[in-house]
Amino acid sequence: MLRYLIVLVVVLSNFFAPITALAVEVKNLYDAKVIVNSQTDPERKLALQQAMSAVVLKVGGQQALLSNSTIKSGLRNVSGYVVKYRYQRNAEQTELLVTFDESKINQLFEYANAPIWGSLRPQILLWLVEENGLRRTTISNASHSSFFNNATPQVSYNLPNSVEQFSALRGLPILMPLMDLTDVNTISTFDVWGRFAKQVQMASLRYNPESIIIIRLSNSSLLPQHESDEQVDDCFLCQKERQQYALDWSFIADAQGYNRDTITGQIFGEISYGDDPDQLLKTALSLISDIIYQKYALNSDIDNNYIIDVANISSLKSFIELERFLEQLSSVKSVKLLSASGGNRRFELVLKSSGQAFLASLKLNKQLDLFVDPLAEKVLGAVPVFYWKP
Repeated sequence: MLRYLIVLVVVLSNFFAPITALAVEVKNLYDAKVIVNSQTDPERKLALQQAMSAVVLKVGGQQALLSNSTIKSGLRNVSGYVVKYRYQRNAEQTELLVTFDESKINQLFEYANAPIWGSLRPQILLWLVEENGLRRTTISNASHSSFFNNATPQVSYNLPNSVEQFSALRGLPILMPLMDLTDVNTISTFDVWGRFAKQVQMASLRYNPESIIIIRLSNSSLLPQHESDEQVDDCFLCQKERQQYALDWSFIADAQGYNRDTITGQIFGEISYGDDPDQLLKTALSLISDIIYQKYALNSDIDNNYIIDVANISSLKSFIELERFLEQLSSVKSVKLLSASGGNRRFELVLKSSGQAFLASLKLNKQLDLFVDPLAEKVLGAVPVFYWKP
């Protein structure tokens, strides 16, 4: 009897335990690398502007920032933001490595009234399925595509490498599944192609992502059928057209499943067409990055009061540590204690973001966890309760 009681206690403690999501601290946000043809002054100035554009993308997260008039003015005066640069040889190429002044870049964003994305960023898991004719394959982090390049038919696309390059360019940590025996036994390509959120979320748990992307890339069933196969076969004299591809995507913002019975917030993107699957993939990832950015980015021009409750404050030391933690959060302007009762504290925060963005950013930290009772009904406007882990 005692043994079953212990098992029950362990199960319930896991069931009610605070849920933490994996976050990745992205380093070298203010560094960039650009390939150059020479070391002349005009070439260097152009390369420095390209490097600063790359840093703006990593720090700000949105392609639209490069069209901002204040940011464009900063790019024209790029030398004022450079800390150091150097050249290096990499195989047959010459690269320019540049480090920019963090405070000056941040100040430029402030002048442009542009939100800044902090260095703590959500871990994203990408499930990519390609459909080549009648064959569908879930692409792993180390596999090549079965699609071949239109320009060089003997070369297949390296889609995982394209994902890795995009991840580095935008400062967004993106994983792809291993597709080892564990993955193969947990989920089928049919489930991923069907974009079945619950099955994908369960298979993703081993990677502990904050959000999930599902992308379908096809040269057959997703394409519009303009003419029958017989018509194409009869046209022997027609010039062979470049292979066309179609891509669509789905995004699950909350991969951790705070409501363990249902998956909410799945977004479906529109289908797009083109003759370059690599470019289609990068365009889709860029669109999704903008969605993720809106969830986490901060804006110094916003003032938003927000109330939270924090439990497990057992001493004056714990309270001081918690207050210091809240004050140092990049999304918080100021902290005010409203009340204290036992081990609980209620705070009023002035935020630089919406309450939703604040909650999203907190999930990237491991010291303050949102407490969710899966048996309780959701109440609109309820004060969120957090559990402090000193």
